[in-house]
Amino acid sequence: MKETKASVVLTDDHKLFRKGMHNLLEDFHFIGEIYEAGNGIELLELLRKLNPPPDVILLDIQMPEMDGMEAQKRIRELYPRQKVIILTMEDDEQVILHMIAEGVNGYLLKNADPEELETALEKVFKSGFYFPDGFSQMVLKSALRGNSSLISETEFTEREMDVLKLICSELTTPEIAEKLNLSARTVDGYRQRLLEKSGARNTAGLVIYALKNKLISL
Repeated sequence: MKETKASVVLTDDHKLFRKGMHNLLEDFHFIGEIYEAGNGIELLELLRKLNPPPDVILLDIQMPEMDGMEAQKRIRELYPRQKVIILTMEDDEQVILHMIAEGVNGYLLKNADPEELETALEKVFKSGFYFPDGFSQMVLKSALRGNSSLISETEFTEREMDVLKLICSELTTPEIAEKLNLSARTVDGYRQRLLEKSGARNTAGLVIYALKNKLISL
């Protein structure tokens, strides 16, 4: 069976950085088409032209003309299912948590190893989220300070909890379906109900909700 390859858009205003990242991406076995944009405006213009849309966008936060934060807002409005990994120079937890609340699927520090870049892209492509080591502690610290609007007293059914735990364990929909002896369509139905009950925008937000409410641990 032929492996499905991911198309990626690399968005960063530094040409040398994009060149180096482009060369790295070409070495990853699951990466197919690679596109580039120099800022948020170029990214949105590119997205309008691409059909089908890219599987994952790597999005720098600090860029001229339109930065990553503004670009993400526009992406959420126009392409709500688009998967995005933000790239950041500093591990600023408030910025990161804000961006994930805005619907990104994970984040990566710019000084990460190539192996972590590969892992992040593959996990977001297949499972819908990626968080580096230490992210759980960041979320819990934020929750203890009362900075979360996601925490609630929502109750999930036993089956919803089964699905939630498997989602947080990075299983794909087909893998969850097989493990629980359900159809993929039924699993997608549970996933949608979990999103609606939690108020999360995507899988990454759902994982944060579960962490803050101590429903799971990563």
